[in-house]
Amino acid sequence: MDRRCFLAVSALAAIGDAAGPHAIEARLMWKRDGAGLRARIGVLTPDFDPVPESELSALAPPGVSIHASRVVRPRTPAAFAEPPHVDAAAERFADLAPHAIVFAYTGSSYALGPDSDDPTRRRLEERAHGVPVILTCRAATTALRAFGAKRIAIINPPWFSAEISDLGRAYFTRDGFDVVRCTRIDPFRLFTEVRPEEVFEWVRRNVPNDADAVFVGGNGLRAIGTIDALEAALKKPVLTANQVAFWAALRAARVTVDIRDYGRIFKLA
Repeated sequence: MDRRCFLAVSALAAIGDAAGPHAIEARLMWKRDGAGLRARIGVLTPDFDPVPESELSALAPPGVSIHASRVVRPRTPAAFAEPPHVDAAAERFADLAPHAIVFAYTGSSYALGPDSDDPTRRRLEERAHGVPVILTCRAATTALRAFGAKRIAIINPPWFSAEISDLGRAYFTRDGFDVVRCTRIDPFRLFTEVRPEEVFEWVRRNVPNDADAVFVGGNGLRAIGTIDALEAALKKPVLTANQVAFWAALRAARVTVDIRDYGRIFKLA
């Protein structure tokens, strides 16, 4: 329990003890109201994309709240990470003071390569007045190493071009992983919601047996609902973009919570 949450709970307990059973009864009347008493998590997301903030909200347990700052649609995947729009969106978080900010865009890391992640993170943290910024691909590499994975499969959304998907392979290869399969969901289409049954079947059929773990890229690909079923079917860890970014954000916020049904990653110490 972090210090602010401890103080809030202690204060309520003291009030109840002082005021007697009527105050305790009143406290039991209040329902969950979405307050981020344990942590506020920000998310930088494209203005057209409904998926990152809704997936993070689905993952968030009581006491953790999700707050989005939207970024103008980028001209190219690389452009999402470039000033000025994402910098302005990060700066808007300064007064909100979240505990961590998720940079919800896999494609820019693919396009710019792993060497760009730390400079991008440092620049945005400065604009957000020191709030930790979590880049999705960096969170994925950290989690894959935590599992001891060396051979990985990557599944990307159907709107990723073949070039961007290939750059995803290059990103993880340069970071020391043996990418045994990297593919996008077919057929190619522009950004749209993808049904969970399609995600499940494509991943299940396209992950080689010798892969140690799976990364489902693309923060706009709604995939967290398939994680539990995929891990049961594949018998290996499954990471998705928003899931692993949220895991890293909780670590940055130093918040320990019990999250079930969304992957083995939340069982790691």
